[in-house]
Amino acid sequence: MKISLFETHDRLEHFKKDQWETISQGAEDCLKKNRDSLAIQSKCPYVYLFAHPRTADNGIDKRLLWQPRISRPKPQTNSYLFRAISFSDTIEICWLLPPRELWGQYDTGKVTESSIVQWSIHQFEYNREFLEANHPEDLPEARAKEIYKEVLRGLRFKKI
Repeated sequence: MKISLFETHDRLEHFKKDQWETISQGAEDCLKKNRDSLAIQSKCPYVYLFAHPRTADNGIDKRLLWQPRISRPKPQTNSYLFRAISFSDTIEICWLLPPRELWGQYDTGKVTESSIVQWSIHQFEYNREFLEANHPEDLPEARAKEIYKEVLRGLRFKKI
């Protein structure tokens, strides 16, 4: 069987682009359309966007669940974390951690090589405290809890 390198390369580029567009669109939707995210942004200068894939009820398809947060969650495999400035398009990648069984696919020289995933895995294995550390501009935990309470009160009020 003869494989066309151009066709294979085009498919790989399409795959990478499609994956990144899916993650980018999910982050943007969480940032700009998610009710909880918008409520947090109205009271906090930043919001964390925590995503983790879950298998659908059919046992085959995967979907990304997005959760806006004020506090930085603990790093875990099979998750992505971004930090966004409220009501802006400024988003910073905190980590991209695929499932542990897929880590080798992102190594240098592999077709799905990714320096940010390699960095995230290395930090997770050898410097997890760095991934867990608050951003220098994060609010103190007590203030974050106050904001969560305000957001919950506001969301309950709107439902009535």
